[in-house]
Amino acid sequence: SLEFLTGELQGSHDPSGVVFTVLAALSGMEREYIRDRTLEGHESARARGKAIGGAAVTDDAMLAVALHLRGQELSLRDIAARLVIATGKKKGQHPTPATVLRMLREHDERAVAASS
Repeated sequence: SLEFLTGELQGSHDPSGVVFTVLAALSGMEREYIRDRTLEGHESARARGKAIGGAAVTDDAMLAVALHLRGQELSLRDIAARLVIATGKKKGQHPTPATVLRMLREHDERAVAASS
């Protein structure tokens, strides 16, 4: 412990507090640097035609069933429970309600754009 003639240094002038403040600032800068590099990598991959993100779990058949079930006024949770992923690593599992919502919303947006 650092001790001065008048006793230990307390409060905002505590050397350990300064060290932690500097380390926190460096950590924040490193986080921003990593984020920037990640975004640059994603942009570069997109420019080369690479796909970013996971494999698609929805298809046209799943959309058709989801639209039919939505017409019966079922909840997103109920629709998701009746759908089954046909391909990929999650084959045989049910999509999440968020996936169903996104699939239906994208369909609706395409339908509105096509009718405009």
